[in-house]
Amino acid sequence: MTAPGRRSSTFTRLLRHGFTDATSAERLLDSPELAPVRDDPVLLEALGATADPDLALRGLVRLLEAQPDPAARRKLLDTVIAAKPLRDRLLGVLGASAALGEHLARHAGDWQALAMYEPRDLHPGVEEFERGLAEAGDPVALRVAYRRCLLSIAARDVCGTTDVAETAAELADLATATLRAALRLAQAAAPEDAALCRLAVIAMGKCGGHELNYVSDVDVIFVGEAVDGADESKALKAATKLASHLMRICSETTVEGSIWPVDANLRPEGRNGPLVRTLSSHLAYYQRWAKTWEFQALLKARPVAGDRELGEQYVAALEPLVWQAAERENFVADVQKMRRRVVENIPAAEVERELKLGPGGLRDVEFAVQLLQLVHGRADASLRSGTTLDALRALAAGGYVGRADAAQLEDAYRFLRSMEHRIQLYRLRRTHLVPEDEADQRRFGRSLGLRTDPVGELNREWKRHAAVVRRLHEKLFYRPLLDAVAQLAPGEARLSPEAARERLVALGYADPASALRHLEALASGVSRKAAIQRTLLPVLLGWFADSADPDAGLLNFRKVSDALGKTPWYLRLLRDEGAAAQNLARVLSAGRLAPDLLMRAPEAVALLGDGDGGGGLEPRGRAHLEQEILAAVGRAVSGEQAVTAARGVRRRELFRTAAADIVGSYGTEDRPVEADQGALVDRVGAAVSDLTAATLAGTLRAVVRDNWGDELPTRFAVIGMGRFGGHELGYGSDADVLFVHEPREGVDEREAGQAANRVVSEMRRLLQIPSADPPLLIDADLRPEGKSGPLVRSLKSYEAYYRRWSLVWESQALLRAEPVAGDADLGRRFVELIDPLRYPARGLDDDAVREIRRLKARMESERLPRGVDPKLHAKLGPGGLSDVEWTVQLLQMRHGAAHEALRTTRTREALAAAREAGLISAENAAILDEAWVLATRVRNAVMLVRGRAGDTFPSDPRELAAVGRYLGYGPGHVGDMLDAYRRTTRRARGVVEELFYGA
Repeated sequence: MTAPGRRSSTFTRLLRHGFTDATSAERLLDSPELAPVRDDPVLLEALGATADPDLALRGLVRLLEAQPDPAARRKLLDTVIAAKPLRDRLLGVLGASAALGEHLARHAGDWQALAMYEPRDLHPGVEEFERGLAEAGDPVALRVAYRRCLLSIAARDVCGTTDVAETAAELADLATATLRAALRLAQAAAPEDAALCRLAVIAMGKCGGHELNYVSDVDVIFVGEAVDGADESKALKAATKLASHLMRICSETTVEGSIWPVDANLRPEGRNGPLVRTLSSHLAYYQRWAKTWEFQALLKARPVAGDRELGEQYVAALEPLVWQAAERENFVADVQKMRRRVVENIPAAEVERELKLGPGGLRDVEFAVQLLQLVHGRADASLRSGTTLDALRALAAGGYVGRADAAQLEDAYRFLRSMEHRIQLYRLRRTHLVPEDEADQRRFGRSLGLRTDPVGELNREWKRHAAVVRRLHEKLFYRPLLDAVAQLAPGEARLSPEAARERLVALGYADPASALRHLEALASGVSRKAAIQRTLLPVLLGWFADSADPDAGLLNFRKVSDALGKTPWYLRLLRDEGAAAQNLARVLSAGRLAPDLLMRAPEAVALLGDGDGGGGLEPRGRAHLEQEILAAVGRAVSGEQAVTAARGVRRRELFRTAAADIVGSYGTEDRPVEADQGALVDRVGAAVSDLTAATLAGTLRAVVRDNWGDELPTRFAVIGMGRFGGHELGYGSDADVLFVHEPREGVDEREAGQAANRVVSEMRRLLQIPSADPPLLIDADLRPEGKSGPLVRSLKSYEAYYRRWSLVWESQALLRAEPVAGDADLGRRFVELIDPLRYPARGLDDDAVREIRRLKARMESERLPRGVDPKLHAKLGPGGLSDVEWTVQLLQMRHGAAHEALRTTRTREALAAAREAGLISAENAAILDEAWVLATRVRNAVMLVRGRAGDTFPSDPRELAAVGRYLGYGPGHVGDMLDAYRRTTRRARGVVEELFYGA
């Protein structure tokens, strides 16, 4: 019977030693198996030193229960109590790995593998592991022997005898020995196949790099040749059978589980290609068809099993191709594609727990190191290591990576790999996810030596190291470029000019010499400004490289910095607000329009930094814009000064709109790419249209005030037409308008007409005066009688004309008419006048429909520019803007009188209304809407990229690539973009043929 107070005392001691379930632990300590050592303080101290004392105690009891007789149990207990090395190793493994605890319970004698180490056992290699597997005569025995070897690796790992890099190397050596043993079994099972061929197993990935995890796919490539005198096709079939059998031996699940999957998908053509190829077949594939990522994978190729001579021939033959990859024509596009971390396939709930693929994860480190190896390893053989940490140290020694950056990155990589090892060791399952369960996190934290607050410390350290990786990932590429042109501490290695040039070319810079001059101008010197630039530029260079024209981005940044460099807030804004810096990088490298607008007033950079959410890029409404412009006009002393102020506001707001459009299309770290492309189009159209209307209102106020004071002798209104009236203006659109006036009481009609004409003439003059601001062109060609008719008419004159002379095309044009400036009441009455024309009470008769179709066909044949591919003309081509708009407008004229929702000047609104009214199917409406949005975005993209309006895709490759980036197509996917455009517009044209032409 337990003495009073005894339980309480033991319970407290157990809690103090790290047990979480002290009640169960106390019960286990009272079990017959542990009775002889129950009160031995050495055992409790040793259990408390493990990652999970509860797990270690349960494992120890199960191991004791599994011993065949009392003598064996006594031997195990005596050894545990008397021999500290065994005690630490055995309990350390039992407290870190439930899976190895289960193995020991099934194979009760395997604990003796940990009882003593020979000196050679401290760092075993392939030979030692081969001896450990030598007696395995079948797949089941091989699994048991493999786990026994794994037991010793885990013991050295959890006890700190080996560090994470040494553990990873031992795991790779064990994998090598296992592949050799599996091949030996496969050859023994089919000696006739083994006699026909030579088969080499090439390790790839982490196994090839000597940095394997506890549980990971072992990536391999198989090379086969016929033995002398054998038929090659028969030899390859035999080699394929042996390779397949080897894979099954390692991968299949037996009563002892599996070892690990053998993955041969890195071979030429992946899983679609033959499992085994000859050396010449491999070489031919890599010389002709291989992609850049395949050469990246070959960085880690290492012969590990089978015919050693053939394996070495394979590596020797392919190695030169690996180091020529950076010279490939499509290397820049491939590199940019590879640099974009692929996290889309990670479930959203797992992204923050991903050690490997998540932001700041292991993949970031490995990719960065491999990319630098590809760029510089051609000229520097010291970089040609398949092991990440060895390669990182070589890069630092050669000046390709800053030493401090390399040291921080190595520390982070070691910590993250240690976490990965401990997580996989627990269940011996392939995973890279940090568990959410607090008990699991506590175990992993304790296993890494974090004992005060294991869970809190683990998460803090993990996040800190991930942040270091995330920060250094980009900096790693670009910091040495600055060091190459700046003053460094004595003895510090730097990139040679040639190495800096190679790196810039690899990252997409077409003129590396100019880029280096810009970097030198920005970052040299000892001033505070230069110091801040040296902090900013490594990240900015990465963002520039993510665009289609990095050179332009860097040049534009230098221009902005030269203009604002002495302004105290500029660099502080970029340094302290991450969103501002990334937004600026996107804007400066996306094309000509936005940088041109910014260069005219560089202080507009401030718009990019209104908080991390980019609030400064939100478009302002018409009322707000009119208020600001009218206030500026009121302060001006002359009409010219007033309109200059109004145009200045317009320039700033055009920049705001363009910047928001670019950021929404490219995305940033804080703001993903806008998923709704239609919303982007609508925002641009509404913002530019509102801005144009406000500018016209301000100009009208300035002209009237300068010539007539407070009141014009005639009421005057500006009616927006075309895209202006439809709130669909693009960056390069003219303002289509009609001008209407109505004499005030007592004013002679002739005098009123002269005043109105003078207003129009003066407005057009002021808005086109050459200046630093973009002109606003007013186009009144949609007026009655076109260019032959008067610029301004009175309301009565419009009424008389429309009643007597109006043609069907003029009624169609009036569908987009909406008052935008001037006398609101006059504008309203103009709309009342034209509504019966554009929405006829009885719809359209057959003659009117035929006339509209005839006009459309004539426009298609006469207005398309010569030499242009019609299928790629965004406005007039099949399925383009004109097709969609005329189809929608025909529906409006036919049914607008009966369906009020169709009475809108906006194309997309009218299309949605037609769908709701059942005039067009939902499928056809979606097809037309998609085509219209895409064509509009193409026009906007062309203007943003080229700085001038255009309706067709640019012919210049770099400009075309920039349009592609805006539309969401990465490097090398311009062809996909054009194919998608043709496909979308072809479908739209089919709908137009049916609905507009009645085909």
